[in-house]
Amino acid sequence: MLTGPATTRQIETGLALLRFVTGVIFMAHGYQKFFMMGLDGTAGFFGGQGIPMAGIAAPMIATVELARGAAFALGFLTRPLGVLLALDMLREITFVHAKNGFFVPMGIEFVMLLMTAAATLAIAGPGSPALDRILFKRNTVSRE
Repeated sequence: MLTGPATTRQIETGLALLRFVTGVIFMAHGYQKFFMMGLDGTAGFFGGQGIPMAGIAAPMIATVELARGAAFALGFLTRPLGVLLALDMLREITFVHAKNGFFVPMGIEFVMLLMTAAATLAIAGPGSPALDRILFKRNTVSRE
């Protein structure tokens, strides 16, 4: 089972697991910005990190993470959202984490993993089950 090439079902399941967990993590960070830190606290944090236009960025990023994370977890518009979420994490690496080295809590390692997961799903598709597959009647893994 765990040796030899992966079956299509295994690939689909692996992508779905990656998509769901990645989406939930993005949702949790959006929730944190809205309801735990509050948008004013988030804007203050962003300003302290040198993020430009922190007062505008805070609600935008909180919304992106919460709403897009939920859509991502459900497998809705996975490929375009994967690109947007990967770009969001590239912004995080550039403005917040790069100056802190590699390791958590403030380094790039966790954010880089989220960026890579989002980019992987943008390339490979959502796996199964996913709303994209149901709504758009497409297979997510080529049977070539």
